[in-house]
Amino acid sequence: MLLLALDTATPAVTVALHDGRDAVAHSTVVDARRHGELLLPAVDRVLTRAGAVVGDLTGIVVGVGPGPYTGLRVGLVTAASLGDALGVPVHGLCTLDGLAYAARDGGLTGPFTVATDARRKEVYWARYDDAGARVTEPAVDRPADIAAQVAGAPAVGAGAALYPEVFPDVRPPAHQDAAALAALAAGKLARGEEFPPALPLYLRRPDAQVPAGYKQVLPK
Repeated sequence: MLLLALDTATPAVTVALHDGRDAVAHSTVVDARRHGELLLPAVDRVLTRAGAVVGDLTGIVVGVGPGPYTGLRVGLVTAASLGDALGVPVHGLCTLDGLAYAARDGGLTGPFTVATDARRKEVYWARYDDAGARVTEPAVDRPADIAAQVAGAPAVGAGAALYPEVFPDVRPPAHQDAAALAALAAGKLARGEEFPPALPLYLRRPDAQVPAGYKQVLPK
């Protein structure tokens, strides 16, 4: 097994290779504006570090979000293209689940919340139980509107750190690491579990839309 994991649903452009036992190489760069520019060089970098080539890959793992439209689609389109070109399966995983896995692996105990920055003064978030299993569907909300639901438990993610009045107990990690996403996927594959489809989890409409009252200029 050699899984390539990647995620661009957050400001972190993160890529990792996993051999079924451990991550053999990984790269993470936090830059919210250069997902398209940074992703493929990161893929090449981790393959080189591991002494592997794309033909060695047995599967692709991609974070499906939730995340902003532009950044999220970079990872998903890249994963789909690689999977199609190589004839290997593409497995989708919730980005928040990757952060939750990393938090649990880092020693976090008890129920907790994962929250990433959704911009517009909102967060993408979900709650997890003391075993690290997600107990709510991913959602996007203003932090003040979910204060009662997340009170009394620690939180992880850069989104939580932006709103200390709602998330006073913020723990690492702040950003996604594809090594955790890959480890989560490797475990699911070993147990024969199903994956969600590798489709984008936007949760809201894209910022770019056709203006209201748009008039066609060219003749029919």
